[in-house]
Amino acid sequence: MKKLWGGRFKGSTNKQCEDYTASIQVDKRLYAYDIAGSLAHATMLARSHIISLRDASKIVAGLKVILKEIETKKFVFEQSDEDIHMAIEKKLIAKIGPVGEKLHTARSRNDQVLLDVRLFLRDETEDIIQRISQLQKILLTVAEKNIKVVMPGYTHMQQAQPILFSHYVLAYYFMLKRDKERFAQCLVRTNVLPLGVGALAGVNYPIKREFTAKLLKFPKVSENSVDTVSDRDFIIEFLAASSVLIMHLSRLAEELVLWSSSEFEFVELADAFCTGSSIMPQKKNPDVAELIRGKSGKIYGNLMALLTLLKGLPLSYNRDLQEDKEPLFATVDTVKDTLSITGELVKSMKVQAKNMAHKMAKGLMEATDIADYLVLKGLPFRQSHFIVGSLVKYCLERQKDFHALKLTEYRRFSPKFSQDIFPFIKIENCLNRKKSTGGTAPQKVLASIKKEQKDF
Repeated sequence: MKKLWGGRFKGSTNKQCEDYTASIQVDKRLYAYDIAGSLAHATMLARSHIISLRDASKIVAGLKVILKEIETKKFVFEQSDEDIHMAIEKKLIAKIGPVGEKLHTARSRNDQVLLDVRLFLRDETEDIIQRISQLQKILLTVAEKNIKVVMPGYTHMQQAQPILFSHYVLAYYFMLKRDKERFAQCLVRTNVLPLGVGALAGVNYPIKREFTAKLLKFPKVSENSVDTVSDRDFIIEFLAASSVLIMHLSRLAEELVLWSSSEFEFVELADAFCTGSSIMPQKKNPDVAELIRGKSGKIYGNLMALLTLLKGLPLSYNRDLQEDKEPLFATVDTVKDTLSITGELVKSMKVQAKNMAHKMAKGLMEATDIADYLVLKGLPFRQSHFIVGSLVKYCLERQKDFHALKLTEYRRFSPKFSQDIFPFIKIENCLNRKKSTGGTAPQKVLASIKKEQKDF
């Protein structure tokens, strides 16, 4: 079959070569963006008096018919078409004749494919930002619903200080808030029109790139033709932002795996998001959370694949760049699915407040508050830290907690202790004192929830 670019070739393309170099099975999902770009390009060519209005009208009508055929599954994609651009152009020429051959005036597949990808990624990034917002709203709802639930906070996976469960949940909310900011920043650099720079040097026609940008709602046009056709930074930024996001979701999934285990029993995951064992009848496995955690590796790999692809490429365009779409598409799909199912998983879980309180009772987590109590009584913090450390050792040796000690026992370690130590170390008082900005005091946490809810 004759190629649209085949004028200087004597023979036909080797079938194995054709199969190896074709990207049509991957990039055909860009069809709507390719046609949108071509519609704008044809309109601009007529506006610039490069083709006639009559020819532009025929091209536009033909492209709209092709779009409908693809959407109704009547369009047949063939491996010999190489890519989505050639498939649509070939079909257009078949439908409207030689007029269709004018569409490719003042553009190259090099700038055309970048237009398609930027249009695609613009839409997908906006969608991902919305999905992040949906997950954030779910976290805010869970936090507000459980505002009175107290849990052990951890450092080094050891019980450290009591905190509100809502405060813990909000930690993930604010991670997602940063993720949203990162994607919004990616969107700024994605939203730049590349069309009109040709293969690498610009074009020989009086085109109106700013008009094309206006038609396609791009606020900027690219400024250097060589950079434009070789630029995949915006994809790398998207993959990097996706890697940070999936890392956050993986950490949350890890919490749910731990918290739903019999060792913790902090939450119960809904049966709808768990599976059983093929051999152990009692098992309820947190498979969805584990897979969320596992898919992070795929996203990281996609980022490294594109970084490796680009690291040794000379300017400007090289066919290697065709390999940018598989990691991009895979990341987009995985991130969107993971955001959605994470929201459902969190929304459906049951918080086990009594189990959290039971586990917390054994952790001597009021130790820091007791050290601060002595500071308020006039001792330097390092002295109070040592005294409370000795008190902790005393409790461990006798298998007691701070609440079980008598005042005489406290006073063995410091005469600064008095009867007011007992209300001081009540959990609710330990929480209420954490009023510094960002602290776990209930009034602060609730105020934070209310403040963030106003953004939705």
